[in-house]
Amino acid sequence: MQKLCILGSTGSIGKSTLDVVRLHPEKFNVVSLAAHSSVELMLEQCLEFHPNTVVMVSTAHAEALKKQLREKNLVNIQVLAGAKALETLAEQDTTDTVMAAIVGASGLLATLAAVKAGKKVLLANKEALVTSGAIFIDAVKASGAQLLPIDSEHNAIFQCLPLGEQQQPGTCDLAAAGVSKILLTGSGGPFRTWPIASLNQVTPAQACAHPNWDMGRKISVDSATMMNKGLEFIEAKWLFNLEPDDIQVVLHPQSTIHSMVQYKDGSVLAQMGNPDMRTPIAHALSFPQRIDSGVAPLDFFTAKAFEFEAVDFVKYPNLKLAIDACKSGQGACTALNAANEIAVDAFLSETIKFTDIAKINETSVNKFVSEKVSSIEDVIALDRRVRVFAQSLILNAKH
Repeated sequence: MQKLCILGSTGSIGKSTLDVVRLHPEKFNVVSLAAHSSVELMLEQCLEFHPNTVVMVSTAHAEALKKQLREKNLVNIQVLAGAKALETLAEQDTTDTVMAAIVGASGLLATLAAVKAGKKVLLANKEALVTSGAIFIDAVKASGAQLLPIDSEHNAIFQCLPLGEQQQPGTCDLAAAGVSKILLTGSGGPFRTWPIASLNQVTPAQACAHPNWDMGRKISVDSATMMNKGLEFIEAKWLFNLEPDDIQVVLHPQSTIHSMVQYKDGSVLAQMGNPDMRTPIAHALSFPQRIDSGVAPLDFFTAKAFEFEAVDFVKYPNLKLAIDACKSGQGACTALNAANEIAVDAFLSETIKFTDIAKINETSVNKFVSEKVSSIEDVIALDRRVRVFAQSLILNAKH
């Protein structure tokens, strides 16, 4: 029985993980859960799964949870508070598998702690690799942690690779395995058919209405700008030890093919399925076995046609910016992620326009592109400085 820690248990990926766990109570024991401030949902999860330890990043919400647990007579559940407690939770020897599903750079240190502790790490937090790249992969090599991708695209690529390459995250040699290219698919989001001139009128509600996937608000906006695909591009470089020219982004509006691997002999292997995150989660939880995910199999007789398009980088400047950052180096990638988190938050609070997100990201990357990043301390320091700079750009835009 796997002893499971879920970082971000109240978010979209965390809830889907618990959906899979419910189907297999004999395989998984939920030992610990973590969230930022969703007290009511965390209480429900505690009542159902009875974890040993829970972390709430917000101290006030941790106290509120403690009070409610006492009222429910769940006094055996330890509640910790603060971001540092996430790291403690991730490295505890009472768990062997960690689902890293905290959105954004705030999940980096906890995910890295799980890696350094040699855990089986289910990586849903793409920002960990985007912001720290080689530092993160070096930690995986040093500890012998098992790294399994959860993003549907990276999980698809993983499934289409030979077994030997699956067992070498970050250090595999795909060229030697006969791979010529990785084809990273993306839906194009809700504005794929919109004229470019109308994008400055986009509202947060429209940006969050993804045509195929049910995701959190931040990731939904990233999908609408295709920054999500850009971050996935950078993550793919590190996960599969690739050069940027080895990766091609392909628009596939139906989100049925989750990504493809092209081989030198002309073969192209694709992983397909209904767009539901429980599929890659179940795959990674049970790897190398297969278990029921609760997702219905793809029905080819009712499936929509498979369409493919080239990316219009004028419509999706954030994707071009991310690909260029990937080629420029770690400083650019760290800066891009930090600026984007600030810009998306400002858009969601209706402080800036949808089209301003790319402008803030580009200005921030151009300022910090030459920064040298050689340690996790450098990553954190640069991340902090970029956020301050991006906030200043937003304030100036308001005035």
